[in-house]
Amino acid sequence: MLIQFTNRGIYCPQADVYIDPWKPVSKAIITHAHSDHARIGNSSYLSHTDSESILRYRLGEISLQTLPYNETVVMNGVRISLHPAGHVIGSAQVRLEYQGEVWVISGDYKVKKDGLTIPFEPLKCQHFVTESTFGLPIYNFPESDELKIRLNDWVKENAERGLNSVIIGYALGKAQRILNALETDLPILLHSTIYNTNAALGFDNSRYIKFTQEFKKEQLNPGVVVATGTAVGSPWLKRFEPYRLAFCSGWMQLRGARRRRNADKGFVMSDHADWKGLNEAVEATGAENVYVTHGYKSVFAAWLRERYKINAVEVETLFEGEGVENESPEPEAPQQ
Repeated sequence: MLIQFTNRGIYCPQADVYIDPWKPVSKAIITHAHSDHARIGNSSYLSHTDSESILRYRLGEISLQTLPYNETVVMNGVRISLHPAGHVIGSAQVRLEYQGEVWVISGDYKVKKDGLTIPFEPLKCQHFVTESTFGLPIYNFPESDELKIRLNDWVKENAERGLNSVIIGYALGKAQRILNALETDLPILLHSTIYNTNAALGFDNSRYIKFTQEFKKEQLNPGVVVATGTAVGSPWLKRFEPYRLAFCSGWMQLRGARRRRNADKGFVMSDHADWKGLNEAVEATGAENVYVTHGYKSVFAAWLRERYKINAVEVETLFEGEGVENESPEPEAPQQ
């Protein structure tokens, strides 16, 4: 077979290249810049053009080749191209073709359009490697327009009560979606990690205040703070009192996830596909063979075998999916 699943990562022997390896290798193709997919120590890297600056920011001095979407490089006869995954800025699916055998390794992906990332592109193939972070039928995420309304209504309500709105999300992916959704004249302050990640992505920071030690509460009075999960429960957060706290995550569809984080609000915002999206993506490929990686992989693989009569198998990887501060809650009844 063109692809092997090894203890170093997903490997193409013919091209002698790994996709998102979790141990150091000579040649690595990186689907996106999240730390469970893009790791230090590889001799050379290949990624999408829009991931270049964020990979260099996160990994330091690396030997990096970039490729636009839909352009092809050939490695020892294997035609390799990158295609939109809709996960975060610069995220890509990897298509490999050799002697009529076609594999697509999707990395992390999202089917719903978010108004920021280039939308997911279905690719026909015989073999499809898919995540299953939210591979249960209870996960049904709102459209981006509906989410935008809810988020802005919450911020407006807080401001009318004289409260700051503190919104928690990943520095890469989630934070940019939050900022893209915000429609307010209130001052918006960013955790320095988010501000610096924006700069590395080429995301316009001119509208925002970067947190420094010289920050004065009067700069908000009230306003919006967008921060990473490391801020939760820290003395840093006390600077913004009084405030209400919200998490943005797919796990927020579960009541218990918000309760365990002591959040005032949970917005169901994920950069991964929900149940419907996972099914849509698999169906669109027409693949006879599907390899299910991180998430609810046993459930999703069994469903694919039963529902679509696909040869679906579970694959062990070190990819992590989406957590709420390293927490993946057990499923409960979804929020109403």
